[in-house]
Order: sequence, then structure tokens, then C-alpha cells
Amino acid sequence: MKAQATARGVRHSELKLRQVADLVRGKSADEAFAILGVMREYRKGARVLENVLKSAVANLQQTEAGAAVGTESISVSKVCVDKGPMMKRIHPRAQGRAFRIEKKLSHVTVEVTAEG
Repeated sequence: MKAQATARGVRHSELKLRQVADLVRGKSADEAFAILGVMREYRKGARVLENVLKSAVANLQQTEAGAAVGTESISVSKVCVDKGPMMKRIHPRAQGRAFRIEKKLSHVTVEVTAEG
């Protein structure tokens, strides 16, 4: 059985989130939580990914078939980090010019599966 969770409009760039997502893809849920717990000190995106993973595991356990499933038998089957809309801001520069600042947003989707 499968379950997924999505966070849309996350205020991180997709490249930085993908670096963390590559570490947990294909791991068990317990192992992924351990990795993200350590990475939280080094990468801000680890906290976002941890919250989405918690939500996906909870979504799986809320189904009738997944009620008796523990986190040791749940694995992260898919982690998808997509580009979201970009916030565009203007920064004034010398001699009346303006530079554009692009603040990137991302969409994070985590899919988990229960073995057995």
C-alpha cells in the first residue's frame, strides 16, 4: 500500500532541497528520519523534508490497511522536488537602475510504501 504527502510553495530552492532528497530516497522510514535529524543542523531543507515525510507516514497509518504497520516496515519509495512559482522582487541600484531578485519556491512530494 502507498501513501503520499505534498508541501507546496516551500520557500527553498529546488536544487538545495534535491540534495537532501537524494539522501533519503529508497531508505526505510526510520533510517530516513535518522538521516534528516542529523542533516537538520547543516541544511535548512532537511526540516521541510522531515515534516513532509512525517505527514506521509501518518497518512499511511491512517488507512485501514496501514493501521497496524510500524515505521520499521515503511520505506520511502519516491521523493519528488519540483520547481514552484518564483517571487520576483526589485532591488534599486545606482544611477536609477533596478536589479531583479528571484526568490524561488518549490513543491515537495514524498511517497511511502509499506512492505507486506
